[in-house]
Formats: sequence, C-alpha cells, structure tokens
Amino acid sequence: MQRKTLVDSECPIALSLEHVGEWWSLLIMRDALQGLSRFDDFAKSLEIAPSMLTRRLNALVEAGLLERHAYSTRPLRHEYRPSARGRDLQGVLYALIAWGNRHFAPEAISVQVVEKGTGKALQPMMVDVESGRVVPWSACELVQGPGASEGMRARLQRSREG
Repeated sequence: MQRKTLVDSECPIALSLEHVGEWWSLLIMRDALQGLSRFDDFAKSLEIAPSMLTRRLNALVEAGLLERHAYSTRPLRHEYRPSARGRDLQGVLYALIAWGNRHFAPEAISVQVVEKGTGKALQPMMVDVESGRVVPWSACELVQGPGASEGMRARLQRSREG
C-alpha cells in the first residue's frame, strides 16, 4: 500500500512530517546534529541497511535538511552536514527527548538536555520573544494564520469550541 503524501497539506505538522516523519530520518538527523557526517558512521550508529540509508540521506538532502559535501574524489565519497534548516530541527529533537524521558523512559533517563558549562537540566518551553516571559503550554492555543484556507479556519474554530 502506497503512503499518502502530505506535501499539499497546509498543516505545518503534516508538512514537517512529509520530510522527517519516517523514523530513520529523525535518527539520522539526531546523529548528524551530534557530529556524524559520513555514510559508514551513520550505518554503524544506526545499524541500518545501506539501501535504506542511501534513500533517507537523499531525501534529507532533497528536503534541504542536510547538505552533501564531497570529501574524496577517488572514489567519490560525501559527507552530510546539517543545513541551517536542519540545525533548526535541534529544538524539536530536544523537545522529543524531554517528552520521551517523561513518558517512556523504562527505568531511568539515559539522555537529557543540559546547559553547557553548568550541566543544569533543561526542559523545553514556550517563551514570548519580545518580553522573554515563559508561557505555560496550557496558556497556548492554535489560531489561523494569514494563509489559512476556509477548511483550516473551520477546523481551528471547532477545536476552540470543543
């Protein structure tokens, strides 16, 4: 059964999942953001089939999350480094780490996000950029953006009424 494409969706979550929704993609991005860059290093870290790794790396390059750089010409070999778009995924991965620790850590937290230098544990949060004020998740809601279709406007209205 062919997977439905989400590329024409206006939902930012669906659009994001179109590019990183396959679980190997997020694990490759995790490793790339931690400094891995070569095919063999990804293959060893993830224990992934070479054909799958090739497909996922090509898709991440095509999505603009990784950049391919040749490091050898004979034979031709590439490194894969996070682009600016790929580096922006770091916050999403940090939030996923915190969520996974909170809900699925079997016995103890194996990885956590800490502040460099102090080692102090950090948690993802929403911040008002202008004032720097922390806004609790419970005080957040989704509203229509300027490009919202009538269908999206209706969906968001229903969620506020529900």
